[in-house]
Amino acid sequence: MVYAAGMPFPPDVLDLLARTDEVRIQTRRPDGRAPRTIIWVMTDEDDVFVRSVRGEGGRWYQAALVDPQVTIHVGDRAVAARAVPAADEKSIARCSAALERKYARNSSLRYMLRPKTLGTTIRLEPA
Repeated sequence: MVYAAGMPFPPDVLDLLARTDEVRIQTRRPDGRAPRTIIWVMTDEDDVFVRSVRGEGGRWYQAALVDPQVTIHVGDRAVAARAVPAADEKSIARCSAALERKYARNSSLRYMLRPKTLGTTIRLEPA
């Protein structure tokens, strides 16, 4: 499905992402490979955020900066998206708050809130 620029994901996709703890993000590398990496995904209102637990060293993160066309695999569904860097204070705060709400009981949450990860906040837009 093709979405108009600036439009949010449809409600069913937002609901699915809000209910799913882990997704696979598929990126494309210059050599043509398209690896999938398991990541957390957060929603806040109509926005979808992801963040690299490895900071700027995350391979999926680096690949998404080079080619922002990504695919989010959740269950048997593939959702085309565009990765938009969102390292502004407001986006970082929204993503961190969404992480704290969704993963409050997960012992790995603290790794996603470290200073080295904050600047790798990405907003996903429909592609």
